[in-house]
Parts: sequence; structure tokens; C-alpha cells
Amino acid sequence: MRRLWISATFSYLYGLHLSPVYSDKDNSMSLKAQISEDMKTAMRAKDMQKLGVIRLLQAAIKQREVDERIELDDDAVIAAIEKMLKQRRDSIAAFEGANRHDLADQEKFEVTVLQGYLPAQLSEDEINAIIAKVVAETGAAGAKDMGKVVGAVKPLVAGKADMAKVSGLIKAALG
Repeated sequence: MRRLWISATFSYLYGLHLSPVYSDKDNSMSLKAQISEDMKTAMRAKDMQKLGVIRLLQAAIKQREVDERIELDDDAVIAAIEKMLKQRRDSIAAFEGANRHDLADQEKFEVTVLQGYLPAQLSEDEINAIIAKVVAETGAAGAKDMGKVVGAVKPLVAGKADMAKVSGLIKAALG
């Protein structure tokens, strides 16, 4: 009985009851929790390359949480991952332009690890169907309405498609 009381007091005093592992939405693991679990797995497997990428991702998430003084949900974590992916793609282009294929290969590896945390990507046909629906709903007629269409399409494809690709498809659809 005394042990139970000490254990309960300890967990209350040190806040162990405040750190949920699972999200409140459903019984699946949150994206941040999944990233933490993957970091532990990479440590156990001594996969230093993957561990480095996951640590960079966790640092970016933590930095955003500290800067904005909020707890990031899955959508915000996906936005952080997308930002990191864009940086990596820009770096790959720069490194390949400078004939630094060793650095470009490292960036490509980081892209593959980061993409593993994104939801399944939409196909080009699915994106075109969404664009056609939004164009019909907004009554967009030409290139001057591109901002309106992009603004409506972006929340529908967030995390599921590369926005540079989506932007090109919208431009093609608007003519």
C-alpha cells in the first residue's frame, strides 16, 4: 500500500501523468510520438544516418514550439516536414549544380526519411480532379484568378502533394 502511495505521489509531483503517448482524437499514435519512437528504434539499431535526420526533424519541431509557444498538432508537424523537404530539394539542386554528388546523395537520403512521415501522396489525376472542382466552384476564368484557386486548393491537398507541382497544374488548368 505504501509503495502505491509513493508511486502515485511521485508521478503527480513530477508530472508523469501529463505526458500522453497517444493523441486524444483516436487510439493511433500522434506524429510526434511516432517520430520519437522511430528515433529510439534508430538508436537501438545504431543507424546513425537515419538518427541524424530524425534529430534534425525533432529540433525543427521543438524550435517552432518554443518560438510560437504552442504544442504542435499533426497538421503543424506535417507543415514543418514540408518546409524541411523544400529546403532539402533546393539543396539537392544546388549541390548537383556544383558537382557535389556526395552532399546531394545525403540530402536525397534525408528527403526519403522525411517523406516517410507524410500522408500518402495524391496522384496527378486526383489533384487535377480537385483543381477542376475548385475552378468550377469559384468560377475562375483565367490566370488572374490563380490566387483564388490556389487558396482554395491548398487546404485540400496540404501534406498530400507538392505545392510547386499543384501550382503548375493550376496554371495549366487556368490556361
